[in-house]
Amino acid sequence: MPYCRNLTVKQRKAHLVDIRIGIFNSPREIGFETSQPANEIEETVTAALAAETGFLKLSDDKGKVYIIPTVGLAYVELGSEQSRHVGFVA
Repeated sequence: MPYCRNLTVKQRKAHLVDIRIGIFNSPREIGFETSQPANEIEETVTAALAAETGFLKLSDDKGKVYIIPTVGLAYVELGSEQSRHVGFVA
């Protein structure tokens, strides 16, 4: 992921985006975190839904790749991209 190579581990964790993906006819959802910007993820989801490939491909910071058929997508929820406070806040 070239956009986050120069960041320290602490900086990457502070700017994580939560992603939750709901699948039709499945009681569980797919959930993971990534340091990709939320607008970039939104563009990827929109392109996958418009394309004829039939699948959405996303990856997390740990190297896992998620390939989901677009026919089965119920929803894609993007969490806040705001930085999180690490440690105690006075």
